[in-house]
Amino acid sequence: MKISVVIPTYNRWPVIARAIESVIGQTRPANEILIVDDGSTDDTVSHLRDRFGSLITVLEQGNQGVSSARNHAIRKATGEWIALLDSDDEWLPKKLEKQSKAIANADQAVLVHSDEIWIRNGTRVNAGKKHQKRGGHIYEHCLPLCCISPSAALISKSALTRHGGFDENLPACEDYDLWLRLCAQYPVVYLDEPLLKKYGGHEDQLSTLHWGMDRFRMVALEKILASSTLTSTQRIATLETLLRKARIMLKGAIKHDNHCMVKRCNRVIDFYSTGSSKQ
Repeated sequence: MKISVVIPTYNRWPVIARAIESVIGQTRPANEILIVDDGSTDDTVSHLRDRFGSLITVLEQGNQGVSSARNHAIRKATGEWIALLDSDDEWLPKKLEKQSKAIANADQAVLVHSDEIWIRNGTRVNAGKKHQKRGGHIYEHCLPLCCISPSAALISKSALTRHGGFDENLPACEDYDLWLRLCAQYPVVYLDEPLLKKYGGHEDQLSTLHWGMDRFRMVALEKILASSTLTSTQRIATLETLLRKARIMLKGAIKHDNHCMVKRCNRVIDFYSTGSSKQ
């Protein structure tokens, strides 16, 4: 099997060097490393080429967001499998080796992921119960929040292409949106051991830049409800999750006098509480 590593970046020099070194140091080498520079202004491209040379392929585009950057690299990738890595994260040395073996031993696998070590502001922290990872048919588990880290995921390129890749209209929660679409259709393989270090707490994280992440999750939930790909059980669970998120967002919108969000939440609640939304 051939693995293409996809790393999007925007003004992340020098932390991206740590990410790339962790790929180069894998016990099972990647077949190619694609770095997509999404319009950086900190000389990331020249630094990358000076330090890593022919070990990596650097793709450049104007600033269009992480989803566009990932999709760009996925289209260019020559591997049958795509290993995602955020530029501020770091793989442990046996990540690709163990995931490759898991795929070889799984029947018709399209996605394998793993546990992770969380580092926040330089200190290791324990993930909460709501972030617990698992494998198998996990669609309902994916509904509350993102339960697969992009940096932990090794995904079939054909499955990514077939299901449309990352939604470039979502400024955040684009991974949540993709996992819903994939996990509604396929079981996933999970390795119950940490195979990466996930770093948080810095100011340019999407969760820091965008308030109210559930407003993007609501978009993803409405999209999949409109797709007609869900079983009746999945649809009921999705409707319940959407309504719960809309009611929570409505309370916050009222408190902060966010009239646009109040209107949107009321629309969602009114529409999806009626029988017409369950057709």
